[in-house]
Amino acid sequence: MRLRNRPWAKPELESCDYFIQDSFGHAGHWRELFGNSNPIWLELGCGKGMYLAGFAPYHPEINFVGADIKSLMLAYARRNIQKAYDKENKPVNNCLLLSLDVERVRFAFSPEDSIDRIIINFPNPWPKEPHKKRRLTHTKQLLQYKNIMSDSAEIHFKTDSDMLYEQSLPYFSEAGLTILEQDDDYYSDHPLDPLVLTEHESKFIEAGMPIHFIRAKK
Repeated sequence: MRLRNRPWAKPELESCDYFIQDSFGHAGHWRELFGNSNPIWLELGCGKGMYLAGFAPYHPEINFVGADIKSLMLAYARRNIQKAYDKENKPVNNCLLLSLDVERVRFAFSPEDSIDRIIINFPNPWPKEPHKKRRLTHTKQLLQYKNIMSDSAEIHFKTDSDMLYEQSLPYFSEAGLTILEQDDDYYSDHPLDPLVLTEHESKFIEAGMPIHFIRAKK
């Protein structure tokens, strides 16, 4: 669904001190931006930031980066994240928002950044054959992620799409990643944590749709 432009979005985002607009200016120096050596978790296609808003304020021991190509989505993410931190009476000091075309992630991060976890929540499944290489779980994308991950890093991927789930499984193997867990109905044997549900995930669960999950390591 196409979101209409919001006049408040651009000025709010530009004035946000945890928004990074220079996508490629910090490769190799992300821990310097955070000012510590804590693990870095990178959410690709963070959308409205519901996962980050539900998780980051309660885990100060982890540094979070939420990346998305759409500025309006990042503006909504800023609002949701700020609201979550304000509720806990905490400053936003372990979460950054990044304007990024995820297909070019290799230019925004480098092996020196040693990303400890990559999170991919409900990406566009790109069902048409000519568009499959645009999938965030395609082999060529996974190889990019693999290059910036620490040796013990994991990728956590969720989708409602049967097709994307099934076709992503061989992508992980082709990229030389080891699948630790695969589940075609994640919440049938995992607890439901409403704090970290994305907007899409909440709707799918309410509709009774199974959530598919892959956890893989380098």
